[in-house]
Amino acid sequence: MNKKIAITLGDFNGIGPEITVKALNKLQLKKDEVVIIGSKKLLNGLNTDYEVVEIPFDENWLEIGQETKQAGEFSYNCLIKACEMAKNREITAIVTAPVSKNALHLAGHDFSGQTEVLENNLANPLKNEKAEMLFVAKDFRVLLLTRHLALKDVKITKEILIEKINRINSVLKNKFFIEKPKIALCSLNPHAGENGILGDDEIKEFEPALEVLKHDGIDVTKPMASDTLFVKAAKPYLTNQKQPFDVYCACYHDQGLIPVKVLAMDETVNMTVGLSIIRTSPAHGTAYDIAGKNIASDSSMVEAIKQAFYVN
Repeated sequence: MNKKIAITLGDFNGIGPEITVKALNKLQLKKDEVVIIGSKKLLNGLNTDYEVVEIPFDENWLEIGQETKQAGEFSYNCLIKACEMAKNREITAIVTAPVSKNALHLAGHDFSGQTEVLENNLANPLKNEKAEMLFVAKDFRVLLLTRHLALKDVKITKEILIEKINRINSVLKNKFFIEKPKIALCSLNPHAGENGILGDDEIKEFEPALEVLKHDGIDVTKPMASDTLFVKAAKPYLTNQKQPFDVYCACYHDQGLIPVKVLAMDETVNMTVGLSIIRTSPAHGTAYDIAGKNIASDSSMVEAIKQAFYVN
């Protein structure tokens, strides 16, 4: 089938509908390339008459800038509809506007984010599919080895490393068309543990995993201290030069997201990979503080839509 993306409107009390309208007006895509999942009532100012799959919505539910049960249920239902359309092969990629995790919880949906909803509804265990969170800004890519966990719960094992690095190696080959991916690995501990002085995870878990991965022909570095590793990413990004690595694997949420957002907040796309369909999203949240003021930047949403067409 031809490429066709579904765009979910996300939390209607946030900036999702606004940035969707702005991005689509700017990109001027063909009608048969896009389907919007949400409500026409939320699309004021949209210049083109795209197909809209209606999700139950009442204008009385609007409480701009507030986390509400109704907004959580709406955003969840938008995402579930996108999953149904993906399984029916009606679409080739999903773009999601931001949602509030707390609003999802208020609506009774115990997920830590949209990535987990997608994994729960789309992952095929027979194919060992799992959702991975990849952040992309041009050719600067950061994979999170763990996602929304308290720092005290982060544990990087040999098995996690082998599984996730194998998966991202396959994604880089098959979706980004990189023949021989070069993968950089962040250490868990400061200074890569200083030979066990600052932690022995690199010795007990990372080194045995790397032996397996390298034996399988995967080009991955030894665990490197993230403070110096991301300097290697910053310089070429800021001077528009090619990255030395095709992906940087971060052990936990902030280790990976601080550098990519500091360098490229407006260009960064949150991408769910590892499933049968790619999902992209702006790297920012619902921005309740500016919702309803028509001042939200659509830059990250524009990039999310562009990436959805590029990788699917």
